[in-house]
Amino acid sequence: MDLSPKQSSPSESTRFPDEVLERVLSLLTSPKDRNAVSLVCKDWYTADSWSRRHVFIGNCYSVSPEIVARRFPRIRSVTLKGKPRFSDFNLVPDNWGADVHSWLLVFASGCPFLEELRLKRMRVTDESLEFLALNFPNFRALSLLSCDGFSTSGLATVATHCKNLTELDIQENGIEDLSGEWLSCFPENFNTLEVLNFSNLITDVNPDVLERLVSRCRSLKVLKLNRTSSLDRLQRLLISAPQLTELGAGSFSEELTLQQHAELKYAFGLCKNLSVLSGFWDASALNLSAVYPACSRLSFLNMSYTALQSPELASLLPHCPCLRRLWVLDSVGDKGLEAVGANCPSLEEIRVFPTDPFDEDMIHTVTESGIVAVSQGCPKLHYILYFCRQMTNAAVATVVRNCPDFTHFRLCIMNPGQPDHTTNQPMDEAFGAVVKTCKKLKRLSISGLLTDLTFKYIGEYAKNLEALSVAFAGSSDLGMQYVMEGCSKLKKLEIRDCPFGNVALLSGLERYESMRSLWMSACNVTIDGCRSLAREMPRLNVEVMKEEGSDDCKADKVYVYRTVAGPRRDAPPSVLTFSGL
Repeated sequence: MDLSPKQSSPSESTRFPDEVLERVLSLLTSPKDRNAVSLVCKDWYTADSWSRRHVFIGNCYSVSPEIVARRFPRIRSVTLKGKPRFSDFNLVPDNWGADVHSWLLVFASGCPFLEELRLKRMRVTDESLEFLALNFPNFRALSLLSCDGFSTSGLATVATHCKNLTELDIQENGIEDLSGEWLSCFPENFNTLEVLNFSNLITDVNPDVLERLVSRCRSLKVLKLNRTSSLDRLQRLLISAPQLTELGAGSFSEELTLQQHAELKYAFGLCKNLSVLSGFWDASALNLSAVYPACSRLSFLNMSYTALQSPELASLLPHCPCLRRLWVLDSVGDKGLEAVGANCPSLEEIRVFPTDPFDEDMIHTVTESGIVAVSQGCPKLHYILYFCRQMTNAAVATVVRNCPDFTHFRLCIMNPGQPDHTTNQPMDEAFGAVVKTCKKLKRLSISGLLTDLTFKYIGEYAKNLEALSVAFAGSSDLGMQYVMEGCSKLKKLEIRDCPFGNVALLSGLERYESMRSLWMSACNVTIDGCRSLAREMPRLNVEVMKEEGSDDCKADKVYVYRTVAGPRRDAPPSVLTFSGL
């Protein structure tokens, strides 16, 4: 996002009328295109400021809310991300920051037309939700993903006061679930919801209130229930809302009579527009068969909440001929993935998550055979996230040869430093094959026993790489240097438990200002190295998160990001901040 005006201006003969220019710019939906247009001249910069309706901010400390409001006073929609991704793994202090309230205070006066707010890894309190509900009269959409600090009381305030709400999406949050009464706060004449997702809440909601709400909202397209929702309730909801395009089912484990099963199957058959299915906690094979009539148009099936076995998955997939995205647990085993390869020729994305990442003795997991089977039957595959406990160089080479158009290749071998289990050699050639073959690669996660050779391959061949995640890899500082010197489009670099030190950290001086962020934890970086980086790069914020009892000289966790807002003022004592400004 460009935030400073340009001085040049087109001649009078080539200047467009303001209303024409703003109309043309409104047709540009890509943020990159809008940013490029704003650099042409001062007139276009100004027109972009007044016509921009959506702003994406990948780091809430990269810019201040005052700058955003001044630059884009007519924005209607804001997407705002806060804590580093490693907060998902409890590597970031709970009180690190990223509180949304300061943004809301500024937006209330500077961006009065705000209608839509999408937050990820932000701290959101009930006070903030109340302020949002009372100060933005046209507010329509709230999405909270992996946020914390609020309770269902805050949701009750939103339901009570946001009269035009079309979307309430509450997903994977650290929410204090006090009761299900929040749903009863929607007025009885309220009927505008198009998206309702409360899948990660624990307590039950009043079934009658939910059914009346769903029945009133005739434009409802997305409904995602929590685990307490029964199959009987699901059946009634489907009868009331056959127009749904996305459904997150609740628990699928209860025993049904033949009559109940037939009624549930009939209800699913009414849903002719379903393209996304998720949920299905603890699904049984018999209950899953009730879903079959709704599967013919599915493009995305998320079964990552239920430990499906291979026979169950093999029975389900023939009913999903249009499937393009599939998420499963590794309980499906290699046999289940063979069924994917046999039944999903249009598949573009697969994610295989661990059923229990801490159980090293699990028998029913996936191996290199499963990923090869998928690649043989799914030539359109371009996104893979694969958790496994063993892999070979040859298997990875086969996968990318079968599917050379990967844009995202994320292989997570869960045993740190695991070599090729057939040759006992490092996994260097596996990832060498990935970056040599997949010219469109944008995101790469590497794992296993890896030397600096892997990083040399990445720096030499991964010219379109934008995000790289590394854990327990490398031999020396040279590994990180290869990446920083060779990957000119890199935006995010995440490193854990690697032997990279100050030399590696400082090798990126020419790269960091074009990147969004760098994360390094459990590496060999020191406090002095972080100070040096901050002095050399004044437009970077360099943060060190200290662990209790650690060496005073050691930088335990380092988070580096570019900013136009200067050093932040709300860091807790456990976070040391360095800035050259």
